[in-house]
Amino acid sequence: MPRTKGSKNRPKTNTTKDYASQITEKQEAIAFLNTEVASITANMDTLKADLKEKKTALKKGEKEVASLESKKA
Repeated sequence: MPRTKGSKNRPKTNTTKDYASQITEKQEAIAFLNTEVASITANMDTLKADLKEKKTALKKGEKEVASLESKKA
């Protein structure tokens, strides 16, 4: 019996590809990711502002402790 020619592992081609629906799905995914990135960026900005405030309060507290220790001595 002769062997068949060609690879049996080749991917099956889908002749009914709907590129328009695939494009809309990808665009929706991109829009969703863009909104997530924007919200995360905004959250990071607020957290950075909070961190800056906390660091300044910490420095002020450390200076006060140092001045009190020097007055004690």
